Amino acid sequence: MFELVKAWYIKKFSDPHSVTLLLMLVATVALLYFFGSYVMPVLVAIVIAYLLEWPVNKLTRVIGSRVLSAVVVMAVFVGIALGLVFGIVPVLWQQLSNLLQESPTMVEEGKDFLLHLPEYYPTLISTNQVQAIVTSVENKLLELGEVIVSASLTSLKDVVAWMIYLVLVPLLAFFMLKDKSELTSGVSKIIPKDRKLISQVWHEMDQQIMNYIRGKVFEIVIVGVVSFVTFSILDLRYAALLGTLVGLSVLIPFIGAALVTLPVAAVALFQFGLAPEFWTILIAYGIIQALDGNVLVPLLFSEAVDLNPVYIIVAVLFFGGLWGFWGVFFAIPLASLVKALINAWSSKSEELLAK
Repeated sequence: MFELVKAWYIKKFSDPHSVTLLLMLVATVALLYFFGSYVMPVLVAIVIAYLLEWPVNKLTRVIGSRVLSAVVVMAVFVGIALGLVFGIVPVLWQQLSNLLQESPTMVEEGKDFLLHLPEYYPTLISTNQVQAIVTSVENKLLELGEVIVSASLTSLKDVVAWMIYLVLVPLLAFFMLKDKSELTSGVSKIIPKDRKLISQVWHEMDQQIMNYIRGKVFEIVIVGVVSFVTFSILDLRYAALLGTLVGLSVLIPFIGAALVTLPVAAVALFQFGLAPEFWTILIAYGIIQALDGNVLVPLLFSEAVDLNPVYIIVAVLFFGGLWGFWGVFFAIPLASLVKALINAWSSKSEELLAK
């Protein structure tokens, strides 16, 4: 057994470039795992910088100054962000407040609906089964309420930190855009000279990450806006809130769509009952999800994602468990990184065997 492990190690890591790549990978994972909360503003700023790198490059080619391009693009970005905060967030907050106020009534109506199911379908479900389901749902709702209350209380102390982040993150992103060449050259001086595989993996991932972040933002906006317009046309209540939830659900591939189906169906059932309008809303929602998965995603991510759905789901579960929201957001790029690392080590092993 020891000889097998030794042979595998020699095959994969006999080259100094492979060892450097492994050490860099271990150091990065350890940094994110143990100090992720401290460097979170930097990670968010990197995401924003990746998102804005494309318009900065395009504008630089026109006006010839990267500094001026970074100033203009960042000013537009901050303006759009402030417009969203002051224009859309109040509407979403109002709809969320109204929904929470009506949620006890919705729960009671849902409970009443379930309790009457044995009368309509006595051969499919019994009263005891319905009662067990109702009790389980009530317990889960109580647990969820306790979690929300405790989270809201503990998050009060983070308000000051969030206010600092709102100023610090845009500044970090601006300087990352403005001084990109200086920053990348400074990082290259820290990395050891035996970094051929690191450069190979970085060049493979750089464009993929940029395409992924830009594509994911476009996907959220398109799916959210289309859902909002559809729900508004069908006269569904809380259209803005539900449309936003549907848009954000694309952050979690496959799983997000299934989770958001519950609030959409619950609101539609509470508003219309089992009338034709209810089924029309569900069919429209299904069409939106189908178009997103089969048309929009291939168009936006054709250059960024080349992974089997099984790998994507495993990556979402694994990295989401490690790093929460950002692990879910970057699950696909991280899975692509793992694939790139495997390809790099495999190619190096084949080169050594060929020699």
